[in-house]
Amino acid sequence: MKVAVFGLGYVGTVTAACLAANGHDVWAVDVDPDKVATVAGGSSPVVEPGLADLVADGIGAGRLHATTSVTDALGHAEVSMICVGTPTTAQGRADLSHVHAVMADIAAGLEAGPPPPSGFHAVVMRSTVPPGTVEALGHGLASVVGGRRQVGMAMCPEFLREGTGIADFYAPPFTVVGTSDQRVADTLERLFGFLGRPLHRVETETAEALKYACNAFHATKISFANEVGRLFGRLGVDSRKVMALFCEDDQLNISARYLRPGFAFGGSCLPKDLRVMLHLARTEGIDLPLLSGTLLTNALGVGDLVERVLEGPGRQVALLGLSFKADSDDLRESPYVHVAETLLGKGCTVRIYDPIINPGALVGTNRQYVESRLPHLRRMLTASATEALADADLAVATYGDPELAAALVAAAPGRILDLDGRLGPEVEALPGYEGFLW
Repeated sequence: MKVAVFGLGYVGTVTAACLAANGHDVWAVDVDPDKVATVAGGSSPVVEPGLADLVADGIGAGRLHATTSVTDALGHAEVSMICVGTPTTAQGRADLSHVHAVMADIAAGLEAGPPPPSGFHAVVMRSTVPPGTVEALGHGLASVVGGRRQVGMAMCPEFLREGTGIADFYAPPFTVVGTSDQRVADTLERLFGFLGRPLHRVETETAEALKYACNAFHATKISFANEVGRLFGRLGVDSRKVMALFCEDDQLNISARYLRPGFAFGGSCLPKDLRVMLHLARTEGIDLPLLSGTLLTNALGVGDLVERVLEGPGRQVALLGLSFKADSDDLRESPYVHVAETLLGKGCTVRIYDPIINPGALVGTNRQYVESRLPHLRRMLTASATEALADADLAVATYGDPELAAALVAAAPGRILDLDGRLGPEVEALPGYEGFLW
């Protein structure tokens, strides 16, 4: 398959060399003649273990070419891969000037050069771009060449780490293609078939957002470990030993647990232990902005839910679930208790259904907490989800449950806020649900 790779930076050079090493006819394009000359001479323009040898092998075998000519690269090519830089402006906005320049070159090159044997050309974004970028670029490309060429676009994010780029190319965590065009998906299946891994086809915006989510999480992990080190190191604790043991927990710490978007945390452990860590830091004169921000973002989530409820169609609210997590009667620092308390103060009528909660069975600090926040809880509780939903203007569902889903379908309230996101397609089909999906 003939492939045009635009950009001879780190991602572009690794991508071009690895594709050529696996039998593709790869034409690497760059506006910098020095980079082009370096690759054409069998060397790598970037430092990466093993890459120079891979480039030399590709050039020697005649499968890798380097050029400044877009027309030569695109003639008969089935795929264009965009691997140019997307730096940020002083304000933090993604600078897409290189992307737009390449897209203009591709449009002109497709018009000037001969078409691929299949008659179809796939333009694939490897550069990291904000959600919505690829779809907008695709519309622009189709408007320019759509009458003369069959073209389609996709987002195929890369997950290459400098220093291990070649190994990462051959063993990616996943291969993701975001496109609405089956022809593009089929083309990329063939292009990456040598990897022997399944191709995850998703919406274009999902693929674009994925790379940002991954990098943000990597940055957060580094900052978290460093904040832990700053605090416990000051307290005379070997933080590296702490984190080494921390990483042995692959059930909660290094796992998919807690990484599903939902609602705020609460309960008897997380809020208080975070506050203690922040107090220790203040005592030692240490600033821990990441952990401080964790409490702040939790509070913002609660406030956002209250605002969305108040923006809804009425003041009769059904709260389905009150404890801080399902299958527990622990109400201590439950964010849903705070939501109910706030809505009552804003003049809402709140009816609550939680199959676990029995006010008469609550004891100790659990009972004290809810009595101080919701002294009239007994009058607010209902015996069933159906009863709570009766005449409700809006339902706030805090957990996924078949009984709850059935009750929602039967009651069909005008608006639903599904904080758990697992109530199923029957609930999603209710009128107005889409606009209020959490």
